[in-house]
Amino acid sequence: MLARREAFPGVIEMNYQARQRLGCSVYLVHSQGEWMLIDIGFEETAEEIIELIRQMDFSLAKCKYLVATHADVDHIQGLKRAKELLPQAVVVGHPDCKAILDANDRILAYAEISAQGISIDLPPIEIEQLVNDGDKLQLGELTLEVWNTPGHTPSQLAFKLDRLLFSGDNIYRDGCVGNIDAHHGSDIPDFIKSLERIRATDVDWLLPSHGPIFKKRNEVIDATIKRLTGYQYLADFGTCAVEWPLLEEWDNELIKGFDARTAE
Repeated sequence: MLARREAFPGVIEMNYQARQRLGCSVYLVHSQGEWMLIDIGFEETAEEIIELIRQMDFSLAKCKYLVATHADVDHIQGLKRAKELLPQAVVVGHPDCKAILDANDRILAYAEISAQGISIDLPPIEIEQLVNDGDKLQLGELTLEVWNTPGHTPSQLAFKLDRLLFSGDNIYRDGCVGNIDAHHGSDIPDFIKSLERIRATDVDWLLPSHGPIFKKRNEVIDATIKRLTGYQYLADFGTCAVEWPLLEEWDNELIKGFDARTAE
């Protein structure tokens, strides 16, 4: 039997457990013999993760939920194989996540980015139980409160467990956030609202979908909110920007006319 390397009581992060990067963060939450996975990652590591779980002496028949935090392929590609190995587990996700996977929308799932030569297999995946903001998942004695935290994607879910928040791709320890991409359905004002919600919560620890677990520090979140607020007015972010103030300046200069002697 493998020793369980718990990050917190009832919580094991599988990359920490394996002492190596397996892909995105994969959280095993357990109570009274029942357990669940928050995300699974790529298909190529799904069997390895489940074998590690078996070696930690968890009953595979006691897996209650397989949760998709959102529909990005690097989080959910392994769900089909995980469901085959854990047929009694219920696959859980947001309605927008289900819509993307039902349509096999490779662009919204980040499986197809032709400009960067990215083309990743997206197997058929069925979301069996829909959850949305305010719902709860019961696991033994534990209750996880479901948050919908859009911004990175409309379907992004986070889960509050007492003073822990499984925070998805909302923010990482260095203050970076999940990709902002209009083709991906990103929305900067929504992202800011989600970060403000995280800042206001009473949790002590954030357990992100990528990178290390970290203490919630409002000064880090504030800096990220400030940066994203600026993004809304930069042409760099294309259709994710809400406006471009330079265009108004240009309009005014068009009216006045161009004079090289005074132009900056």
